Amino acid sequence: MLNTITANELKTKGISILNEESESGSEVIITVRGKNKFIILPIEKYNYLRECELETALNESKKDIKNKKYHKESVEKHIKRITRG
Repeated sequence: MLNTITANELKTKGISILNEESESGSEVIITVRGKNKFIILPIEKYNYLRECELETALNESKKDIKNKKYHKESVEKHIKRITRG
């Protein structure tokens, strides 16, 4: 289960509440006016998620290359093509 703290708790208790709530290594949700607004997660978990995101992008690019879904053009032509609107 994710730990939740309010923005006011963060304001009054500072980093100590984040340390306290994230001791288990899980994420901490920060609520603002009763709504989930931000999430704090351990850097190791962030790095893992970022790596997964980049691996997915790489796999999508490889799939596009395999299916010939790409453009081979000059920088000028590329800029013109993507700014046509």
